[in-house]
Amino acid sequence: MKDIYILGIESSCDETSFSIVKNGIEEISTVISTQIDIHKKYGGVVPEIASRAHIKNITFVLEECLEQAKIKMEDITAIAITYGPGLIGSLLVGVECAKTLSFLYNKPLIPVHHIAGHIYANNLVKRLEFPLIALVISGGHTELIYMKSDYSFEKLGATLDDAVGECYDKVAKVLGIEYPGGPKIDKLASLGEKKYDLPIPLNDDTYDFSFSGLKSAVINLVHKEKLRGKEINKEDLAASFQDVVIKSLTKKTMHAVKEYNVKNLILAGGVAANSGIRKEFQKLCEENNINYTFPSIKYATDNAAMIASAGYYAYLKGRRADLTLNAVSSDELK
Repeated sequence: MKDIYILGIESSCDETSFSIVKNGIEEISTVISTQIDIHKKYGGVVPEIASRAHIKNITFVLEECLEQAKIKMEDITAIAITYGPGLIGSLLVGVECAKTLSFLYNKPLIPVHHIAGHIYANNLVKRLEFPLIALVISGGHTELIYMKSDYSFEKLGATLDDAVGECYDKVAKVLGIEYPGGPKIDKLASLGEKKYDLPIPLNDDTYDFSFSGLKSAVINLVHKEKLRGKEINKEDLAASFQDVVIKSLTKKTMHAVKEYNVKNLILAGGVAANSGIRKEFQKLCEENNINYTFPSIKYATDNAAMIASAGYYAYLKGRRADLTLNAVSSDELK
């Protein structure tokens, strides 16, 4: 069988990324231009600024990716593009670039859902084994997905309000920690003790999540302590907050693993880089004899390698888009 080279393009938020992946599993080259330093001063991603940065960087990132791989566009089999969900302005930059390349070089255009990309980030570490449960946790998503085979997605549940990564960043802001706050909260949690009493949100047997109540509980706790003239111990509050998050994620995920009788669990998304979450799932999976996989740090956050890997399996499934493809800010994974 002839090798298939997929050029992946990712621009759904504040990373401009191109990657070339061979046969869905072998990363040839990946280049990422991040905007964290740009948005840090605003305390979060500013959509208009993000899209302008994508426009500025996209051709340079493409050229560097091809140069690193020592591959020409003529050698590419197909182009995989994140069409959504995400920031509409940022997505449009990537989609228009992909359509232009598809037209100029007569290459098939493969639309890839952003969450599918996060799931297939694990495929670059270890070939996915089915059936599996995927817990997708990021700044914009908290979802449980059942997969019986490649590119077969069944959503079991999702957040009803804030995504877990969004909650981390908001809690960090309350504690005066600069953006992006998630990794810093994780580090503080490892240094603290669980001394603050916080509620476990949506503590039921459904597969849905909720984090807005937890966020509000932290805000109210900080406010009350200030009124009492007491200083918040950031390490202890971070540890208390992260403990509740972990309990919520693990309870519902392990419930799904048992209910669907699967032996494979994967974490996906930027929050999958969280050390506390990884360790607790590792412990539970060892206790229950579950095959557990999580992406390496470089594949956990937004990158084009994950889009190219997912794009390979979408390509084999015959998924194609024409030049009318448009970006969408929200869309169901299917």
